Amino acid sequence: MSEHRRKPPQPQGGGRAAARRAGQQSSGRRAAPAHNAASGSGSGPHGEERPTGSRAEARRAAQRGGGRRRAPDPGAGRAGRGRDTGQPPKKRFIDYPRAGKSGFRRWVPSWKLVTGTFLFFFAALIGAAGIGLWLVEVPTAQAASQTQKNVYYWADGSQMVVSGGGDLNRQIVPLDQIPKSMQNAVISAENASFYEDSGVDPMGIARAVVNMARGGETQSGSTITQQFVKNTYLDQSQTLTRKVRELFISIKVGATEDKDEILAGYLNTAYYGRGAYGCQAAARAYYDKDCVKLTPSESAFLAATLNGPNLYDPNGGYGPNADKASNTKRAKARWAWILRREAQVGKISKSEAEGIIAKKFPTPRDPQIATNKQGQIGYLTELADNYIVANTGISSKQLHRGGYQIHTTFDRKKVGQLKKAVQKVSKENLNPKQRDVDNYVQFGGASVEPGTGKIMAIYGGKDALEHYRNNADYTGVQVGSTFKPFVLAAAMTDGKRDPAGGRDQTATERTQVSPSSVYNGDNKLTLRDYNGEVWLDKHNKEWHQRNDGDQSKGPITLRTAMQFSVNTPFIQLGMDVGTDKVRNAALQAGLSKEQLAEITPSFSLGTSAPSAIRLAGSYATFAASGKQADPYSVERIENKKGEVYNHKDHVKVTQAFDANVANNVTDVLENVVQKGTGTSAQIGRPVAGKTGTTDENKSAWFAGYTPQLSTSIGMWRVNDKAKNQKFLSMRGVGGQESIHGASYPAEIWADYMREAMKGKKAKSFPAPGPIGQKVFGNDASPSPPPPKPSETPSEKPSETPSEKPSETPSESPSPTETCDPLDVRCNEDSGGNGNGGNNGGPGGGPGGGPGGDPTDTPTTEPPGDDSGGIFGGPTGYRRDE
Repeated sequence: MSEHRRKPPQPQGGGRAAARRAGQQSSGRRAAPAHNAASGSGSGPHGEERPTGSRAEARRAAQRGGGRRRAPDPGAGRAGRGRDTGQPPKKRFIDYPRAGKSGFRRWVPSWKLVTGTFLFFFAALIGAAGIGLWLVEVPTAQAASQTQKNVYYWADGSQMVVSGGGDLNRQIVPLDQIPKSMQNAVISAENASFYEDSGVDPMGIARAVVNMARGGETQSGSTITQQFVKNTYLDQSQTLTRKVRELFISIKVGATEDKDEILAGYLNTAYYGRGAYGCQAAARAYYDKDCVKLTPSESAFLAATLNGPNLYDPNGGYGPNADKASNTKRAKARWAWILRREAQVGKISKSEAEGIIAKKFPTPRDPQIATNKQGQIGYLTELADNYIVANTGISSKQLHRGGYQIHTTFDRKKVGQLKKAVQKVSKENLNPKQRDVDNYVQFGGASVEPGTGKIMAIYGGKDALEHYRNNADYTGVQVGSTFKPFVLAAAMTDGKRDPAGGRDQTATERTQVSPSSVYNGDNKLTLRDYNGEVWLDKHNKEWHQRNDGDQSKGPITLRTAMQFSVNTPFIQLGMDVGTDKVRNAALQAGLSKEQLAEITPSFSLGTSAPSAIRLAGSYATFAASGKQADPYSVERIENKKGEVYNHKDHVKVTQAFDANVANNVTDVLENVVQKGTGTSAQIGRPVAGKTGTTDENKSAWFAGYTPQLSTSIGMWRVNDKAKNQKFLSMRGVGGQESIHGASYPAEIWADYMREAMKGKKAKSFPAPGPIGQKVFGNDASPSPPPPKPSETPSEKPSETPSEKPSETPSESPSPTETCDPLDVRCNEDSGGNGNGGNNGGPGGGPGGGPGGDPTDTPTTEPPGDDSGGIFGGPTGYRRDE
């Protein structure tokens, strides 16, 4: 064993026993040193003297000292290695980790430390709050709550109108002019402890702060005092800094102002929707009465709108979740809750609350437009506002507060030209005093630029102050045969299904269709599934589709069927291609799914009800060789801080159809204007378009385009002031037997487009290339020999005299007599003079319903739905079901 590791012999009289004896001596006396001179054990390895004691004892002494091992003072003897060194430990201000403790006890704070820390931070918080209250001053209310104007500009940069802000019906009324029922409803719903609390809700602010930190929306939880402060003194930003300022100002306001003054201030500054700030403006906007005359039921409803007018206005709001039905349901539930809440907090009795709820819900009147928005200006600004709320992140509340410069896409000149064209036709043909049927006639129209989606002009109605609903953005009117181009586009894109392929079809089992394909154009034709089986409705009855005027055309090409708007070929083509494919084509062109009707066979004949804006936009897709751009009305928005929105940063143009598909559709529609039902829309330059008429003559359309501009014009008849609104027949309007798309709508279209295109170079449409195959639809097989022209009797000899065969082709040509698809100017079947109405089959809606006996009188599909406008604006007439 090494010399350095061998334990030295213990000295006599020393060792552990000696150490214990030394430790037991009085702590106040120093022990004398003990040496074992006889054994010489006090010497080190080299003969130097070493203090007595073992190495283990030295190590323990070193550990107790917390430092390196060192020799004790010789004069201290054994007591130098004891626990009492005679020097007290140095004290720390914060004894943490705790001295004299070992293990986890060193890290457990003492009660003194905990108490001191709490008192320190509490004092700091109180100090900070005091400093904050001292530094923060209550702003001047009038300067902070002053609203600004919105300025709208035409596309050329000139000012259109100044609106918003001060133009709103904002009237401050004293608290004694606000009924107790209104005060009680708001207090019960918003802050039941209003008269007892200090004016702040720390827990509510904490919830808002936590939610902001998580990235979500701020939760309310604010007292009436806090909301008054926010509305009167602060901006509407949702930031931590603004919340802190709100807290301090609310404390000051709560301590210095009377509660009644705070309540009056809040009720006069809160936003109730419809541009109304304050309960007086709200009472006028919703019930056309002064605030003081509000009933308890009406007061409860207005209090409900404070929770979010966009979602509680029964007339509807903006966005997919703010339609009429959903808003009404929410408003009724909130209204009933507020009345029961008033009873719960003792403002009214329970029986009184239940009695009010048992009565009728206080449905407000329809919104009214401000007086500075007369004529078409009201429709234009409304369309722009709807677009802003739906697409820019600016809320309706912020927009109504004003301060924005809104640059629109509207062409001032074109808006005036469209209005003039409608007024010209109306003045020359309609005389309500002479003919009662000329009353309630409505027109709607829109122009969209192909390739960009800019809404250049709209016609929303006679006057925005007389007819609130914007007819250009209204989606309640079925469009009839103007829907047929989407069927043709689907046939050329997806193809006709192969009957041998079974019901599970794939793209490879389809045959692309050419416009020269032949279908049976006979009247009351039996509808068949794509596999040839007779189609039966849910009542197990056959469907017999009618043509306009009950005319039969025999086997004709799709090009000719479009030319004269024959129904039977297109309803069968829709079945062969698949109505789901037709629906997809309409969506790709630019219609929205909310505007499309329920899928039935007549879907292909135009039972859907898109707005004039959407119809013009979808036709613009064909004009732009298949490039689709959603219509929009606002180019950019600025406020005092600079630009806040620019449409060029959000442009989305897609290739909806193959260019050759779109160009072939255009070629077929160009033929409609040149030689078909749309000849009245000729303006001396290349034009493509389509007429449309619905069942029982309740609406008529013309939609068409040049390469530079797409426009749709709709016409219908409805008493928009009636309690139960429904579409009325237009037979006899203007002294005409019936109204078709080729009559007044096409005339208005031509007058407008002639002026709108003046000064612009006439452009030709792109030439279409060969496409698809010449297929034969059901009941149009090429195998039977065609009848000779002389053997084909005239369908209506008294109305359509027979002409020479060399001048007028047979109405039932054989496939060999149809034109080659490359010969786009081929003079095909001249057909009859029908206007292509979308007449229904027996028992069906527009475009044909499930047929019973062919002689049955067709019924009418109820008027279109109320799915809302292009930008989520006010919805259309409800179906009368």
